[in-house]
Amino acid sequence: MTFAPRTWVVGEVVTAALLNQEVRDQFNSMFAAWTPYTPAWTSSGTAPALGNGTLTGRHMKIGRTVVCHINMTTGSTSTYGTGNYNWSVPFTAANAGASIVGHAHLLGTDRWVGGIVISPNVATCSAFLPITSTNTRVDFMTATRPETIAAGAQVRLTFVYESAS
Repeated sequence: MTFAPRTWVVGEVVTAALLNQEVRDQFNSMFAAWTPYTPAWTSSGTAPALGNGTLTGRHMKIGRTVVCHINMTTGSTSTYGTGNYNWSVPFTAANAGASIVGHAHLLGTDRWVGGIVISPNVATCSAFLPITSTNTRVDFMTATRPETIAAGAQVRLTFVYESAS
């Protein structure tokens, strides 16, 4: 992962180890494999439970720019709770005065395409999908919106945002 560059001082002896750390290692981190993380799935009401489903996340952080993907597949023992769904992101978002928008897909009985929102200074994102097949305005994803979620449903979230640090 890239980090703040070193502040050099007059007269300092530059060694191979310092050059490797400050130049080579930083450059290589931009081409490294993404870092896996385990997102949390929560809601504004009764908590959902993944049961035997799967929930994975991975990200690449370069400076304060974070590229992230979350993939969730519900299982036969998943319960869906109540309220609006949220997923944790790997780093708290910057308080830049603007919400970040990314892509959301729900593959259930039908395929739904929408967006995600990360508000300033928070560590979660929310999926927004069409309300119904005839009402294409978007709203928070819930256990029954845009369709009733069942075992085998997949949620895919992809986004880029600025982290707080």
